[in-house]
Amino acid sequence: MSIASTSTRTRPLPHRLLFPSITNDAPLPDLVGITDLDAELYDVLALALRAFVLPWWSRISRYDKQFLPIISNVLTVVIRSLDARIRTINLPPLLLIHAPAIVTQHYRDYRNAHSKLTTSYAAGGAASLPQLFHQLQPHIAVSPDGNLDKEYFRQLVDHILHVCLPEENYKPDAERFIVREIILKVLLNDVIPKITQPWFIHRSILDLLQLQARLSQPRPPSPPSTSSFSFHTIIVLVLSAIQTISGVCLALIQAYKSTVNTIKRVNERHSPQSANSLSSSQTYAEPLLTMFSELFTLQDRTASTFLLTTVRVMADFSSSFLDRLLSHLLETKLSLPFILTITRLSKRTLFPNGYPGPPPIEPTLEEQAEFRALLVGWRPQGALASRLLPLLLGPDPSKTLEAALDPLSSAPCNVHLVLFLLDLVVLELFPELALPTDTDGVSRRGISDSDSKDNASLTTSEASLRHL
Repeated sequence: MSIASTSTRTRPLPHRLLFPSITNDAPLPDLVGITDLDAELYDVLALALRAFVLPWWSRISRYDKQFLPIISNVLTVVIRSLDARIRTINLPPLLLIHAPAIVTQHYRDYRNAHSKLTTSYAAGGAASLPQLFHQLQPHIAVSPDGNLDKEYFRQLVDHILHVCLPEENYKPDAERFIVREIILKVLLNDVIPKITQPWFIHRSILDLLQLQARLSQPRPPSPPSTSSFSFHTIIVLVLSAIQTISGVCLALIQAYKSTVNTIKRVNERHSPQSANSLSSSQTYAEPLLTMFSELFTLQDRTASTFLLTTVRVMADFSSSFLDRLLSHLLETKLSLPFILTITRLSKRTLFPNGYPGPPPIEPTLEEQAEFRALLVGWRPQGALASRLLPLLLGPDPSKTLEAALDPLSSAPCNVHLVLFLLDLVVLELFPELALPTDTDGVSRRGISDSDSKDNASLTTSEASLRHL
């Protein structure tokens, strides 16, 4: 084996496929301006092109080494344009007002559709739950049975490419079609069908709560009880008490310092209401409380309604500080390490061995039932949480948690939720897709500005039709 071939194989994959003329020591061109994130994104881009383009292109032109760099150049232009648009998004209203409103509406419509199953609205039982739900949340991109319309996404991606790409890159049909179909393949075949499955949502919640790992850990054996009383036992009890007290004191000191530091940072921030497109009366806490109330049916119980009303009154009195606090916590959570972790996790999930792995084996029905049972049987730890739980979730918390999981138990209905959230993000990135509003602030549908975000999918659907 020659030295040249050996050095070629040891080169990083992005250098070999995307930038064959760049040496190993030369840095790659900036993508989003962050070195670590650029490296991960280039890895994902190279792996995707090697998996979805190289197999069939090598049959057409085996020795052509310029096609993949050309396609990667088109994709890098799109990524840079999207990065510039993402940096201009006002994230707090998007994630704290509009997204909770969509989730709340999903729960309301699901329960409304479920209540009509045994009535004349279901055409004598002929209409299924997904069909009744589709009547309440119609979307042009999905059928009543939850099947996706590829043409809708094809036109949507084509519009994004038209906005992001310069004329010389958008005009050639071959390049644009290849890039578009790669995005559609990942989105329609790999992402949406998986994240809308109830078992995937249940397992994701378990991972967030770290409940499954906690239950799988073996409990340490309890020390053998002894009834003998000695000086050694007294010493152990005293030292254990001192250690516990010192630990609590250190935790309180750390919590106090962290709280003071957070309050100082929050007070230095400007009020986010000036950047908020909604009216000044809309706060960040109210949509979250409304979503929490709808998820756990707090309005159906007297004690939980009283607690919710008390929290709302307190939130109204401190609305300005809460808005700044929630914005600060959101920006702290969505930091660079978090984005890097998500990117690396996505790369390992989509390309476990450098190539698309086999379709993951779906859990059996017994395993799916176990996921749901773990969530229903979840109880918070701590004496205070144990006392507040019956007040919030009622005398039977399992029944309340069951009701909270039911609106996520239908994959066709979950498709609507994902599409509404996707349309919301697309409208933030590409506001030209939204329907134009009249001079009085009302869109052509007669929807006010405050409601247009909740009906994001409708505006995106009609805008996409105009581009057909």
